[in-house]
Amino acid sequence: MIDPHLQHVPRLGRHPSRFRLAGTPVITVMLGSLVTTLPVIAQSPVMPPFGLLLLLSWRLLRPELWRTWIGVPLGLFDDIASGQPIGSAMCLWTVTLIGIDAIEHRMVWRSYRQDWLIASFAIIFCIAGGVFFARITGGGDIKLLLVAPQILWTVLLFPFVVRQCARIDRWRVMA
Repeated sequence: MIDPHLQHVPRLGRHPSRFRLAGTPVITVMLGSLVTTLPVIAQSPVMPPFGLLLLLSWRLLRPELWRTWIGVPLGLFDDIASGQPIGSAMCLWTVTLIGIDAIEHRMVWRSYRQDWLIASFAIIFCIAGGVFFARITGGGDIKLLLVAPQILWTVLLFPFVVRQCARIDRWRVMA
C-alpha cells in the first residue's frame, strides 16, 4: 500500500536546470569518448568511435544545441582519451560540423534517412581522416581496408545511438 503522506509532485510548470540542459549533451559525448579507454583486445579497429557517434547524434537531433566550434574542445578531449594525434579529432569534428551546417542551410527539411546518410558520410570522413592523421604522424602504413569493419559497424550503430540520445534528450528537457 502506498503511504498517504507521499504526494506526487507535479512537474508541470517547472524548468530543468541550466546545467542539465547544457551539460548533458557535452557529458554524454565525453563519456562516449572515454569508451575507448575500456580494455578491449582486438587485432584491428572494430570498436565504433562512440564520441563521434554521440556528437553526430546530438547535432542532427538538436541542431540549435551547439555552435560549430564545439568540435574543438570535444575533439581535444577525444584525442586525449583515445590516444590519437592531438588535433586530429579537433580538426575532423569541426570540419564535419561545418559540413553539416552547410548541408542544413541548403535543405528545407530532413528525414530520418537523410540524417543517416549525412551521418554515414561524416563517419567515413572522420575515420578515413583519422587514418590519414595517424599515417602522417608516424603511425605506419595503415590501409583504409583495415578500418572498413569499423566504418560499417559505426554506420549500422548510428540509428541505435540516435534513439538513445533522443531518450536522454527527453529526460534532459523534462523538469
